[in-house]
Amino acid sequence: MWSATWETVWMTLVSMILVAVIGIALGLILFETRDKKGFWYRVLNFVVSVLVNIFRSIPYIILIVLLLPITKNIVGTIIGPTAAIPSLVISAAPFYARMVESNFREIDNGVIEAVRSMGATNWEIIWKVLIPESTPALIAGATVTTISLISYTAMAGAIGAGGLGNLAYLDGFQSNNNSITLVATVIILIFVFIAQFLGDTFVKRTDKRGL
Repeated sequence: MWSATWETVWMTLVSMILVAVIGIALGLILFETRDKKGFWYRVLNFVVSVLVNIFRSIPYIILIVLLLPITKNIVGTIIGPTAAIPSLVISAAPFYARMVESNFREIDNGVIEAVRSMGATNWEIIWKVLIPESTPALIAGATVTTISLISYTAMAGAIGAGGLGNLAYLDGFQSNNNSITLVATVIILIFVFIAQFLGDTFVKRTDKRGL
């Protein structure tokens, strides 16, 4: 049980770090290219938007099967916690990217234009306006995504990725041991409550409107 718990924690943390980085990058691309008139800007926006919509729409249990050949090439195996990372990231990053783009759109354009009129570059606008102003929303989105990842790790465990999902399925369900299934479920619920509590706490601490 302890080993399975650690595997679930490890899969969730590593995946969420990668999802946050990739999701924010994709969200920035979608936001920065949405109103650009240049041909290549529109092409980039279209391509990224299509990819995000496709991978966001595929059910995770199907996606993990589709990605088995790619997973094999990346990590060298299709079983174990490490093998679950690519599918977890590819499934959750597009979901988070759309939330990031939406959060950036909610920022007052007047603030962005005021900073730009003072000679700020695009990178300075991103680091000094977009990300700071949307930090509470980004954390809230990351919290929702983390909770989704916890459930995804359970599904991945059912097909050999390890973790609490694997334990509940093999040692619990298939062995007709309801106690193991129940304990694994309770631990997963505790993880969800902890993630929600930490997310809400950080949102309150970073939200300027709450001061």
